[in-house]
Amino acid sequence: MTDALLGPASIRDLAGRLGIRPTKTWGQNFVVDAGTVRKIVRIAQVREGERVVEIGPGLGSLTLGLLEAGAHVVAVEIDPALARQLPLTVAERLPEAVDRLEVLAADAMTVTTLPGPPPTALVANLPYNVAVPVLLSFLERFDSLERVLVMVQAEVADRLAAPPGSRTYGIPSAKAAWYADARRAGSIGRAVFWPVPRVDSALVALERRDPPTTTASREAVFTVVDTAFAQRRKTLRAALAGLAGSGDAAERALRAAGIDPATRGERLDVVQFARIAEALAS
Repeated sequence: MTDALLGPASIRDLAGRLGIRPTKTWGQNFVVDAGTVRKIVRIAQVREGERVVEIGPGLGSLTLGLLEAGAHVVAVEIDPALARQLPLTVAERLPEAVDRLEVLAADAMTVTTLPGPPPTALVANLPYNVAVPVLLSFLERFDSLERVLVMVQAEVADRLAAPPGSRTYGIPSAKAAWYADARRAGSIGRAVFWPVPRVDSALVALERRDPPTTTASREAVFTVVDTAFAQRRKTLRAALAGLAGSGDAAERALRAAGIDPATRGERLDVVQFARIAEALAS
């Protein structure tokens, strides 16, 4: 029995037939190892019958793995040629799963609605250049997403999963924490991709939870996060002076929020950023 999943030869053959050369613009690195695909699907805990959204399916390596596990997949693909080909590849390699695939030919950054019932999981090999904004926008727009497993650049994985006070903690860490608990869920070797990337990759798992209880809006909290990290080495009193109107006003807001004005942003968690946003508003 031939494997339904794509291997190196079938990936190159498919790309050749379509006249596709992976582009840096769209951050295309295709997974060519079926074992890696099955490992990702396993770690994502995809359930039979579950509705999963995949961003950037490319030639369909991961799509086939998700369908093989029994998922219903909505695949969002920016490249028109790849979007047209995906249903044909599934029909050829996993014909029984054709009716469980829907392809949305669109830029994931602009997608605000998805066809069919809302998805409960997002599983994707995210293009390196847009991984963080795409991930954050999907968590914001689709509150039905309970679980996320994304493959990203290892450095991005570290940033998303970093706790306050660590060297890699920053804007992505604090904003992701508004929506979910994030953790690194494994490393992926370079050799499983075509073309072979110049950086290492890793998996990040996010488990949805309620945002912090606060009277401040998410936008207001994120503005505080952005401002606090704009000049990382500054104290919060100095960093937030412009936002508050003056250094003194920033200090008053910080003290009202129970935070030492001499602290730097990298020490605070998202709950503390929310307290500052509340204090600034009042």
